[in-house]
Amino acid sequence: MTRPVAFFRLEGVLLKRPAPLAAAWLAANAQQLKHRLGSLSAVVASAPFALGLGDPAIGARLAWMGLKGMSEDRLEVLGEEYWATHLEGKLRAAGVDLVHQAKKDGRTIVLVADHLEPIARHAQKAVKADLLVSNRMEMRDGKATGRLLDPVVARFGGRPLRDFIAEHDLDLDGARAYGATTADQVLLAAIPWPCAVHPDRGLRRVARDLDWPIVES
Repeated sequence: MTRPVAFFRLEGVLLKRPAPLAAAWLAANAQQLKHRLGSLSAVVASAPFALGLGDPAIGARLAWMGLKGMSEDRLEVLGEEYWATHLEGKLRAAGVDLVHQAKKDGRTIVLVADHLEPIARHAQKAVKADLLVSNRMEMRDGKATGRLLDPVVARFGGRPLRDFIAEHDLDLDGARAYGATTADQVLLAAIPWPCAVHPDRGLRRVARDLDWPIVES
């Protein structure tokens, strides 16, 4: 028997700080100078994509590419530290309220995050989400290759979304989804009951055109 589900985008709906800021912070805290310089250069290159000037998936790959060579243990430590320093206790109230309401409705909560798993995992725990979809770094011999594993979460939808729903026996027909940025329209358009939360200009325009509900703080 399939389960009712609600998808929540971490960035924008629950957090104000975008994922590239986390990439920059991890880069600045790399142990070796050559890693710090390479990481910061990658983050700078990704900036136009973060501003909506191009494919956000390419921007995500560029931003996290700078972590190449960082050890898996170091990523875990920095992920926990970043959450505790910059994100813990700063979840947006309107988004948290929507999560609580979805839980009361008996829905499976799926958190969808551009942040890397070592950071997003703490957000999942904070809102007590049942499932997590986040960017994952490819590791080889305990070191980051600089590549994100597929699917890159920037535009979560299409086949990856359908496969995820089938894998976890979720009910697509009655599904809800909450997004905040223009890139989120891919997810929202695939779900019968979409909602824009604190939307940016692009998503606000789409939501108004398609008569999607809009939630403000």
